[in-house]
Amino acid sequence: MKRRTFTTQVALGALAIPAIPGIKTKDWLFTTKPSASKVPLGVDVHSVRGMNWKAKQLIDYVIDLEVDSILLNGLDYFESLDEAYLKTLKEHLNQNNLTFYFGVGGLSINSPGYSDKFGTPRELILQGIRMANIFDTRSVNCRIGSVRDRYTDGGIVARMEELIGELRAMRSQIQDAGIKFAVENHAGDMRSEELLSLVETVGTDVCGVMLDPGNSVWAMENPMHQLEMLGKHVLCTSIRDYRIWASEHGATLTWTAIGEGAMDFVKYTDLMSELCPGVPLQIETITNLKLEIPFLKTEFWEGYPDLKAAHLLDMLTMLRDKDSVEVPINLQLKESPAADQEHQKQELAKSIDYLRKNCPAIQ
Repeated sequence: MKRRTFTTQVALGALAIPAIPGIKTKDWLFTTKPSASKVPLGVDVHSVRGMNWKAKQLIDYVIDLEVDSILLNGLDYFESLDEAYLKTLKEHLNQNNLTFYFGVGGLSINSPGYSDKFGTPRELILQGIRMANIFDTRSVNCRIGSVRDRYTDGGIVARMEELIGELRAMRSQIQDAGIKFAVENHAGDMRSEELLSLVETVGTDVCGVMLDPGNSVWAMENPMHQLEMLGKHVLCTSIRDYRIWASEHGATLTWTAIGEGAMDFVKYTDLMSELCPGVPLQIETITNLKLEIPFLKTEFWEGYPDLKAAHLLDMLTMLRDKDSVEVPINLQLKESPAADQEHQKQELAKSIDYLRKNCPAIQ
């Protein structure tokens, strides 16, 4: 079902909540069991990062794709954070029945990827609350950083504690706003057991999950197992397919358009509809690159001091899969920005087409 035919329910954050005259949406938030059984389809605009577009251009582009939602996972997409400008975007989204998700970036101040461009972590949390109120969205994405955080002083646990501390310090403001902050497993930083621990420590009434299964593979996890573990806490997603194969120092990972990798998206979307009904599958295609996971090097394990041998079963199983074959890289795309831009558009279009044609759970 295309977005423009889906008008009887509004997907907000982790829930699809019935529109009831005289009742404000936020009064029902997190208290009413969602009735949606289908998975809305959306786009994470990082899929077309090569265009270097700002929010309005990105919204227009996604509108033409006739999907249900859009994710702008960072504040750099906005030409301004002034209320008047944001309200014009909100009106444009409403006119086109497009549900909006956004993120404020990293909240761990000692992460190598942390930036204070838009303020301190607590200022970012307040900014997220303010913008959520303007856009009437019920979740705000945030994160730690990347796999590099596992090798910083104190490791990933120290960076998790920083993010936990910031969210708990702002707990009352988040509660008063009636929203949740969705923490992303970003660029291989946290495994699912770590992210689940973080969410439960902060409190599930104010904290949830921004799910990225492509990054779970980077963390040596099977995406289906990640969804099984975290699904009931998922508020937002950013999803692509993957291939992984054995290489000299362990494994090499690449991401693909949906339908061209190793994931079973029929099963995946069916499970999404059960565990996190109303949460859109937002496509984030990132292709034509390789990431090394050098688990055969001793120094690699310095970032995983508490990982048990049993946790490697996912990785070993994925490497024995029939789709564990090397994927070549197109160097011409790296040398031509125009060609890369067109490639990004095509990868996103292929992913949308595959999901609509092959996955019954996609509405």
